[in-house]
Amino acid sequence: MAFEKYDFTPLSQSIHQALMGSCSPLVTTIIEWTIIGVLYLLFVAVFGLFLVYAERKVCAAFQQRLGPMRVGPWGLLQTIADFIKLLMKELIQPKSVDSFLYNLAPFIVIIVPFLTISVIPFAPGLQALDFDIGIFFVTAISSVGVIGVLLAGWASNNKYSLIGGMRSGAQIVSYELSVGMSLITMVILAGTMQISEIVNLQRDGWFLFKGHIPAVIAFFVFVVAGTAETNRGPFDLAEAESELTAGFHTEYSGIKFAFFFLAEYINLFIVSAMAVTVFLGGWMPFHIGGWDGFNAIMDYLPGLVWFFLKVFGVIFLIMWFKWTFPRLRIDQILTLEWKYLLPINLFNIILMAFIVLMGWHW
Repeated sequence: MAFEKYDFTPLSQSIHQALMGSCSPLVTTIIEWTIIGVLYLLFVAVFGLFLVYAERKVCAAFQQRLGPMRVGPWGLLQTIADFIKLLMKELIQPKSVDSFLYNLAPFIVIIVPFLTISVIPFAPGLQALDFDIGIFFVTAISSVGVIGVLLAGWASNNKYSLIGGMRSGAQIVSYELSVGMSLITMVILAGTMQISEIVNLQRDGWFLFKGHIPAVIAFFVFVVAGTAETNRGPFDLAEAESELTAGFHTEYSGIKFAFFFLAEYINLFIVSAMAVTVFLGGWMPFHIGGWDGFNAIMDYLPGLVWFFLKVFGVIFLIMWFKWTFPRLRIDQILTLEWKYLLPINLFNIILMAFIVLMGWHW
């Protein structure tokens, strides 16, 4: 296929061979890890700032206003200015906090997204790690982030932080079930947990369409549960400004607060990227059976472009949720998960297993 000419595998292999020719295997591995780490750091920093700007513009559009316009053309430099301001802020630590856990929490929260991004395939050959249990790795690592949230809420020795941390813990642990079960539904269809193989199986059609009704149900449940797991509106009870100031990170300032803020937006990207990878073909182009001319045109768009177009679409959908629906109460949030999404997921898994067993999927 034409899009295969955009494969990054030859580039990565040539870099590896060049390093092996001049360095020992150990030094080569260290250099490659360093290169990948720096690239991910740059991506997280730049893309996180872009998402903050995008959300401000989306919010402004829904509220019929312009959003940031003063710093840079169309306000493009506003988030960079805000980030520089946060870096220059004094780090204020309250007197009665648990110092070790208070300082540890933001690092746990920011490290988890880095580990999760490592298994996401951005394009052919553009993936840091390719486990045969990639889906399991994502669900396992993403669940660690709640530890940082709980530590921040408890170690701050602030009643608002503690309430926010407990709310967030209950919410994230609850909605992890729906996120995991939605992914299990698609693993049943794919027959593998290796993320690169899941993308390759969608060459002739995205799973959202190949998996019939169970795949559509799983997709919508995943998007709703993913929105809740990232503590975004209308599920942002953990940091409800009208009630809890800033929730679990009320007592944080400067770069530590920036870690929490950045982690929320990178988690938004991760949820969208996983939705795209598992349900919408990842970097695969959009194909229609029998439309060879149309498919050939679609193939000429690079996989990296396809991936980010789909990711931006899902991100916009999640932002749409936040700026459309009112904030839910904590009892409503937990009722939605335990009384509705969880039973729907359990039934959906059985339905998908039956469809796969009968061979009714495409």
